[in-house]
Amino acid sequence: MADILPPGARIGILGGGQLGLMLSLAAARLGYRTAIFCPDPESPAFRACDRFWQASYQDRSALAEFADAVDLISFEFENVPAPSLDFLSARQPIQPGIKALATSQDRMLEKDFLSLLDIPVAPYHDVATAAALADAAQALGYPVIAKTRRLGYDGKGQVRLYGPDCIEAGWTALGSDLVIVEKLIPFDREISIILARARDGSMRHYPPIENRHASGILRSSHLPAQIDENCFEQAISYAHAIATALDYVGILTVEMFVIDDRHEVIVNEIAPRVHNSGHWTIDGAVTSQFEQHIRAICGLPLGASDALGRVRMENLIGDDISHWQKILSDPYAHLHHYGKAAAKPGRKMGHVTWVEPED
Repeated sequence: MADILPPGARIGILGGGQLGLMLSLAAARLGYRTAIFCPDPESPAFRACDRFWQASYQDRSALAEFADAVDLISFEFENVPAPSLDFLSARQPIQPGIKALATSQDRMLEKDFLSLLDIPVAPYHDVATAAALADAAQALGYPVIAKTRRLGYDGKGQVRLYGPDCIEAGWTALGSDLVIVEKLIPFDREISIILARARDGSMRHYPPIENRHASGILRSSHLPAQIDENCFEQAISYAHAIATALDYVGILTVEMFVIDDRHEVIVNEIAPRVHNSGHWTIDGAVTSQFEQHIRAICGLPLGASDALGRVRMENLIGDDISHWQKILSDPYAHLHHYGKAAAKPGRKMGHVTWVEPED
């Protein structure tokens, strides 16, 4: 493909959630059109694109039509079926590449990939039966966390096991014979590193973000993260090594655990896309993660990634969105309402960001 995709070109985005919405808005600012492909008829991103396909990811006819209508394809979530990606990649370039997506789609492949790079991860085993799960948990030492190798997100597809009496119920709850079991790490804080890598290999990273989860769902992020210089350098080094090994183009997110007294960082997982913990960048950074992703995949120079001050972002989950008027009464709150029709429990309906400029 050409070195630079010029404004006026159309970028295809697989997935139509709020990430696709915000990518489309960022693309429009830079003069690009977007096309969204998503099975959900109520996809928020449909409102911000100039064309959309509401069809199954296995619908080859719709996929071919979509590919023919765009100049480049990207994605906003990891779980696009591999055969569909292969089908699309024969028709249009996909960025970030399929290697990154395939690695992140399978937790076992992801852990093996990180281990080959000598990046620390929680001790883990691959298991295919309840008996193997019991043996692996015993070998690792309780407590452990068992996860489906594929399709888990926001706390879904995983169970914590605190002793042998949890095995049968845990295995049944997972509902899969492709499982990875990991030692549960007693960490002090969770952080994420979000970086952009351009086609020429140049990179820019945002400041480390400290995250708080509840029931497996991100509730809030803030920066600066309360980590020491050693942990900061480890985190940045690991993220850069991952992006380089994947020959990555676009925004990459690496989620990590920090153990304060050991000055140690352990990588939990990678997400080859824009990420919830980076939503603060829309209001709190020189260049948002969404614009940065568009810049990278289109061959444009990367923007500055500096924070504009101290930042806090809170997700609006389920009925939280009903308080939108109260939120707007705060003149310093930046509300982002995703426009989803139904406020279901556990569903991300929007977010709000506060930026406190530094003196």
